[in-house]
Amino acid sequence: MKTILRPALVLFVMLSLLTGLAYPWVVTSVAQSLFPAQASGSLILRGDKPIGSALIGQNFTQPQHFWGRLSATSPMPYNAAASNGSNLGPLNPALTDAVKGRIEALRAADPGNTAPVPVDLVTASASGLDPDISPAAAQYQVARVAKARGLAADKVQVLVDQQTEMPLAGLLGESRVNVLRLNLALESLR
Repeated sequence: MKTILRPALVLFVMLSLLTGLAYPWVVTSVAQSLFPAQASGSLILRGDKPIGSALIGQNFTQPQHFWGRLSATSPMPYNAAASNGSNLGPLNPALTDAVKGRIEALRAADPGNTAPVPVDLVTASASGLDPDISPAAAQYQVARVAKARGLAADKVQVLVDQQTEMPLAGLLGESRVNVLRLNLALESLR
């Protein structure tokens, strides 16, 4: 029994040190040196105070703000501890009804807007934490936000254009607008 137990314990301790201490320390050190902002949570600061992360959406609901993609997390939107999607398939009547209700709510919030509603404004992402919207979704909201803030729509459009991030190297990903950064840029106009 001792001939089996001793090597097993030694192996257990060595693997615990390797996988529990050494490997996480190396990965964290490499991440902090190569990608310091991302490894620290991509925090957005106002002065020295963190006000959000560029990686996790926030629940903006007032008309003077751009609204992000819907969140299916519970018990509150953008709850990082409960990241999940709605798990409703495209043929599910519950999803169809929810999308119709969301379109009606968007139309009620901006009755003069007759443009087609971008899909990312009426559906949740797989994680429920998406911080970005498409440029089309931002464009759809420009008139409402400009009116609510008493600004010219072209001035708000300039901010949307400035905040639009293009695909990496022009190839990887989609064009996108970070909602928190866009709303912070709006706040700086005042």
